[in-house]
Amino acid sequence: MANVVVVGSQWGDEGKGKIVDWLSERADIVARFQGGHNAGHTLVIDGMVYKLSLLPSGIVREGKISVIGNGVVIDPWALLAEIETLHNQGVAISPDNLKIAENAVLILPVHQDLDAARESAASEGSKIGTTKRGIGPAYEDKVGRRALRVRDLTDLDALPAKIEHLLQHHNALRRGFGQPDADADALLQKLRDVADKITPYAEPVWRLLHEARRQGKRILFEGAQGTLLDIDHGTYPFVTSSNTVAGQAAIGSGIGPSALSHVLGITKAYTTRVGEGPFPTEQDNEIGQKLGERGHEFGTVTGRKRRCGWFDAVLVKQAVQTGGIDGIALTKLDVLDGFDEIKICTGYMLDGEPINWLPADAAAQARIEPVFETLQGWHETSFGARSWADLPANAVRYVRYIEELIGAPVTLLSTSPEREDTILVKDPFED
Repeated sequence: MANVVVVGSQWGDEGKGKIVDWLSERADIVARFQGGHNAGHTLVIDGMVYKLSLLPSGIVREGKISVIGNGVVIDPWALLAEIETLHNQGVAISPDNLKIAENAVLILPVHQDLDAARESAASEGSKIGTTKRGIGPAYEDKVGRRALRVRDLTDLDALPAKIEHLLQHHNALRRGFGQPDADADALLQKLRDVADKITPYAEPVWRLLHEARRQGKRILFEGAQGTLLDIDHGTYPFVTSSNTVAGQAAIGSGIGPSALSHVLGITKAYTTRVGEGPFPTEQDNEIGQKLGERGHEFGTVTGRKRRCGWFDAVLVKQAVQTGGIDGIALTKLDVLDGFDEIKICTGYMLDGEPINWLPADAAAQARIEPVFETLQGWHETSFGARSWADLPANAVRYVRYIEELIGAPVTLLSTSPEREDTILVKDPFED
């Protein structure tokens, strides 16, 4: 059986929630492999809306096992609040259907404090646009080998020494920002209060995934954000603090790369971005406003308004190549209904010279000028289409041209937030 990795191919917010939910019904296990609670999915199932930020999308499906892998950074208080919210919506969550990697790193209040202090102190033009939820500082402590992990909550007697080691670093930074030292005793008590609520879910999930693969079970690996926010391959420094490309699924879950059979890139039919950073095809005008209004472009977790622009084939092609994407799931095609003309970015100009990739240098990224091709739009509706025959002819031409430009086929086509409004071209699990 194939195992499928789902990643965003733009700057996140591509509509991964619906696609992952659609695929999760065909999977036995859904594993989240990176990120924190700074990004989210919105699922619409039988009219019920579920908003997830840490929990894998499979959690709302009975009979599925959901895994939070070691590549995720976990705010235990946010996780418990999310579990409680879903409980109130009738979703049963227990250690039977939710497993958390014992070696996953914890996000603590000091991480949120540091995140907020840095963003507030940053000069105009150097702000990252962080959600201030502590994700970046938690990853820093992970690579700095001073982080607290889920497993540490099982040995409360050893926690004071580990907290002291952690706060030696954080208190020095806090003093630099004019903040008082963090209270070690208060942090210890906070962790004591949540320990017995978190530890029942903890286990070496790499073993569970290995056994599931040996038994031929289907595993769906779910990422957060998008390829262009990858710490290495994104628009650095305006990126997230983890690797978002498909290769991270192996590292962030503890399963070998040979287990990753098919990579599905979720791709919006236009382009959006939240926060600061370059955006070559951004339409800061009536067109961008129309795209945002029709697409309801507000962040699931933060509610922040998204910047909107035309489809950038250069960036998606680059994401296909750096992420090893086998096929794309194209979402929100219906948002383009009613446009007389639709533009696609097919190349760039940099300092008067043509270029067909996004350079790594932030200064060069800011000077990029998009080269657009104009296509004829359509006035018929694509909303809710469930077959190619239901789509307007010009919408089909638009999709086919995207495939040609990015070098990857459309595997799935989504035409509304409802999971049934999906055109299946090729089942990723039957790779």
